Amino acid sequence: MRQGSRCGFVVAAVVACLEVLGLDASAQTSPLPVADTILVNGKILTLDRTSSVADALAIRDGRIVSVGSRDEIGKLAGPSTRTIDLAGKTAVPGLIDTHTHFKAAGMGDYVVNMSSAKTVADALGLIKVFVANKKPGEWIIGGPWHPPSQLAEKRYLTRQEIDGVAPANPVYLQTVGHFSMANSLAFERAGITRETPDPSGGSFEKDAKGEMSGVLVETAIARVSGVVPPWSSEDQARQFKIAMRALNSYGITSAVEGATEATDIHALQQLAVAGDSTLRVGVMFRPQPPEDLAAWEAIMSGNGVSSGFGNDWLKFGGIKIFYDGGMTLKTALMREVYPDSHDNYHGITAVTAERLKQLIAICNRYDWRVGVHVVGDLGIDQVLDAYEAADKEKSIGARRFVLIHGSLMLPEQMSRAKKLGVRVDFQNVFMWDKAATVERFLGRAIADRAVPTKTLIDIMGMDNLGAGTDFPVNPANPFLNMYIMVTRKNPAGQVYGASEAIGREQAIRLYTTSAARYMFEENAKGSLEPGKLADLVVLSRDYMTVPDDQIKDIQADMTMVGGKIVFQR
Repeated sequence: MRQGSRCGFVVAAVVACLEVLGLDASAQTSPLPVADTILVNGKILTLDRTSSVADALAIRDGRIVSVGSRDEIGKLAGPSTRTIDLAGKTAVPGLIDTHTHFKAAGMGDYVVNMSSAKTVADALGLIKVFVANKKPGEWIIGGPWHPPSQLAEKRYLTRQEIDGVAPANPVYLQTVGHFSMANSLAFERAGITRETPDPSGGSFEKDAKGEMSGVLVETAIARVSGVVPPWSSEDQARQFKIAMRALNSYGITSAVEGATEATDIHALQQLAVAGDSTLRVGVMFRPQPPEDLAAWEAIMSGNGVSSGFGNDWLKFGGIKIFYDGGMTLKTALMREVYPDSHDNYHGITAVTAERLKQLIAICNRYDWRVGVHVVGDLGIDQVLDAYEAADKEKSIGARRFVLIHGSLMLPEQMSRAKKLGVRVDFQNVFMWDKAATVERFLGRAIADRAVPTKTLIDIMGMDNLGAGTDFPVNPANPFLNMYIMVTRKNPAGQVYGASEAIGREQAIRLYTTSAARYMFEENAKGSLEPGKLADLVVLSRDYMTVPDDQIKDIQADMTMVGGKIVFQR
């Protein structure tokens, strides 16, 4: 970072801002615009092209007017201007999580929070306490969690165990989207028996006696989740509103909601229209692909809307499609057989490779960008094959199709993706408390090459990448994620893949300037420059100078979205 205050900078900045505000920049006699808010006495990391650093910033009508020295910015103050003294603290552009399911942060009053469970007994105890406050027959829903890495037993709960603590209530326990658990009453409500055949792309796991174990795999999940009563629209709006505030508390000002349903979009629209949003949201709409391709085509053609429709607060990013599983679940689709496999097991997919091509081709035909959940190297091969096939029919080159996760991507695949104009949005934080699980399932060599951040940057370039968390599967804290990018350490201090560590500025750019490109908003946000949205966060510590091990402990002291303070510690 270099000091960017220089002669004439404020004049150019004001001219640029006048143009953004629709004013006549050539009128030399026009007075300088009075700022609504100015921030002074700070270390402002603009993350502009030259990585300049300023000590003051001015805001008007939700956008940045000027960035420079305190004396320069002071000239834009008027009688009603609010002045915020940063007292030497560091400010950075508002952070953007490019893959999250952030609604989960607003579900505390609605679902069983399983995050603290360390053993099967803990998990059952949490369910029992929650059930005690519900009426018999009422559905019990569990918040997302990760039993294989979270529980000492490294396994899922059984139907019989859940029955023991919830005999009179149907129970549905989500995990990370590929496995779920349910009890006997939930199976009964869904009309599922031991004779029910497995759906295509999924299964009802059975025990040694052929009885339902309670574990649902991939497409089988929908057979139970589909009979769970939906939340009211008022509940959903409240859940998102709480969740937005939670993300703001981490300095997050924008997020890509990674698998959004129609009811979610409706709730988000309610908040945006009412002016109650405190987080800018890009949605990856996830309709369940019907068996009939004509029905899928009808969904894609819809009413003519496609990717990019929306505004600064809510915008369609594309269509989300699930393909393989996960490296922390032993379900990622791999080129090589799993190390302990006795049946030539390579992982799983939700649909066939040919079906994937058909789904993507139809999306592309109707101008929908696609983001595919894919983790394993063989899965990535097949998704790139599908993207290449779609590209031959109609170019995807400038459309920024997405590999969501891409955790086990190989260098030659990165070159293929770059040639297609495909971006990769990854989550280093998977390697925080789950690295040992990846090692257990796939071996140390693959664990070391998981989330190959430096190689991705070297081959694909920063513009084609972005960072996120996949919250609630992983913690939402962006500074924990950046810490892992920089150090490649897990909680015990063990390093996985040291050669894939990156620099601090690269890490924060993956959350700002690079991340803004996901929604084609690089000219509106991601850096603190005149004319851009006034989204920023003031930090508790200087991100660029704290010792490496303290990066994860940085907090947001103040978060601002559109010039308004939405969080203050």
